[in-house]
Amino acid sequence: MAKQFKPETLCVQAGWTPKKGEPRVLPIYQSTTFKYDTSEQMARLFDLEDSGYFYTRLQNPTNDAVAAKIAALEGGVAAMLTSSGQAANFYAIFNICQAGDHFVCSSTIYGGTFNLFGVTMKKLGVDVTFVNPDAPEEEISAAFRPNTKALFGETISNPTLEVLDIEKFARIAHKHGVPLIVDNTFPTPINCRPFEWGADIVVHSTTKYMDGHATSVGGAIVDSGNFDWDAHADKFPGLCTPDESYHGLTYTKAFGKLAYITKATAQLMRDLGSIQSPQNAFLLNLGLETLHLRMPQHCGNAQKVAEYLSKNDKVAWVNYCGLPDNKYYELAQKYMPGGSCGVISFGLKGGREVSIKFMDSLKLAAIVTHVADARTCVLHPASHTHRQLSDEQLLEAGIRPDLIRFSVGIENADDIIADIEQALNA
Repeated sequence: MAKQFKPETLCVQAGWTPKKGEPRVLPIYQSTTFKYDTSEQMARLFDLEDSGYFYTRLQNPTNDAVAAKIAALEGGVAAMLTSSGQAANFYAIFNICQAGDHFVCSSTIYGGTFNLFGVTMKKLGVDVTFVNPDAPEEEISAAFRPNTKALFGETISNPTLEVLDIEKFARIAHKHGVPLIVDNTFPTPINCRPFEWGADIVVHSTTKYMDGHATSVGGAIVDSGNFDWDAHADKFPGLCTPDESYHGLTYTKAFGKLAYITKATAQLMRDLGSIQSPQNAFLLNLGLETLHLRMPQHCGNAQKVAEYLSKNDKVAWVNYCGLPDNKYYELAQKYMPGGSCGVISFGLKGGREVSIKFMDSLKLAAIVTHVADARTCVLHPASHTHRQLSDEQLLEAGIRPDLIRFSVGIENADDIIADIEQALNA
């Protein structure tokens, strides 16, 4: 399906193709288990000799249909749903790293991921080096070690909204014989498809625009099928040498281009169990059906709001890559010519206290710990998500104390701007 249809059609049609007499709408397979007639049939599933369903912790038909839709949208060979975006990021790295390994990562990633990689995964013996994504190639390359297994970045970083030079990062990763993993949550595949620029694996927090309605936490990992694991077999023994927990099966030999996702499912999901519930996958699918309609509205509204803010004398600064004077404007035009995302950051003259008073005065926009859904919402990282940091530490993390993260919804742009205006006047 992915080859003959455009993204708009894939949003609506991909993943679920009902047979005669089956439900037209993807059903919720709300069952932990699946029946077989003989012990031998079940045994073949457990040995990965047959494909099929036997336990929802590993695979479920609802989840697989939604994963297939996301894979089609990204142009990948296979995908796996997880319980959250954090779980997707963890699995994406842990699928190819073990204790004693190392990976390189952009320093401007989402705070939760920064903590996962920099604190929790270090406790598991997986080390990370954070690099400035805007640094020259030689400088980023210098962070690589003999035991480095991956390079990681975000297409658009949250909340600093820096645009990743995907081609540059892909060049660096491939020069060192490792895959590039890109978190494509903010643009979604409607606005950017990292595989077309050399990325190997894409991750998503589906909680954001993909779900789009703030109903379901979830994540996804998509494999392009393009990275040649066997060409670097010494780096990736988990994929290229026998897995004794499956009678000595070797993933690359048994599954070819599906090796990475099969291992993530058969090994990590089996053992760690961060599954998405079929109910949540069903709700995610409803969101995906309108993703191609919502993204242009988010981006168009955000552009209008950013232009309004940039002309307002009460505003100290505005960060949105759709503004021609933005540092990342050219990169955004290259990778996301149709629009980036609906998230803007800005600061007000008068600093932190004025920012807080402004937020408390908004009526349409809600103060929530969320971003990228249909409703306009707002957050002050210094007071909320990053409140444990001092002003000095905030600046080190690239977050100004006055930074307001404003997620522009799909309401009428004039109404959103009017709400901002009355709050500024307050």
